[in-house]
Amino acid sequence: MTMEETVTMEEIMTMEEIIDFVENLEGALAVRPGPGDGSPEISWGDTFFFYAPDGVMPQATQPFATIVTKNQPGDERSRLDRPDTFRVNMAAGKEAFIDRTGHAPREPATDDDPGVTDAVIAHPVYGSVGWLAVVNPGPRTDAAVRELLRDAHHLARARHERRTGSTTSGR
Repeated sequence: MTMEETVTMEEIMTMEEIIDFVENLEGALAVRPGPGDGSPEISWGDTFFFYAPDGVMPQATQPFATIVTKNQPGDERSRLDRPDTFRVNMAAGKEAFIDRTGHAPREPATDDDPGVTDAVIAHPVYGSVGWLAVVNPGPRTDAAVRELLRDAHHLARARHERRTGSTTSGR
């Protein structure tokens, strides 16, 4: 039995725990697409996190983190079609990406299995732009996921402040 197989559902961070954690960060907005809201069906059930101090989803800004609940086109190797499986994705920035993976975002990645659970890996599609990912965060990655989400939020807030000329206090 592998370490991956010994992690129980009780040890996995739930999507709701992650969403609650991010929503408690100053200015964070969780967007959950669903039927009838005009979003594409492939995004239904997923969650997108934005820095939006006014509480309105930005129109020209990428999320700083996401939770995806199903395979995406070109990303079937993550095997998100397994029962009770999701992946949290975070815009880590270059330094955190290097710290976690041992290589720069644009450098060739190791042969990470994008479906491995409870491990911080380069995002299987967006790793080249500094995104990290964790499938079913659990005891090995709980603290890292929280730290990476805080850092991604901080980076998004800093970008917002540079664009708008506004500042907020604290981290």
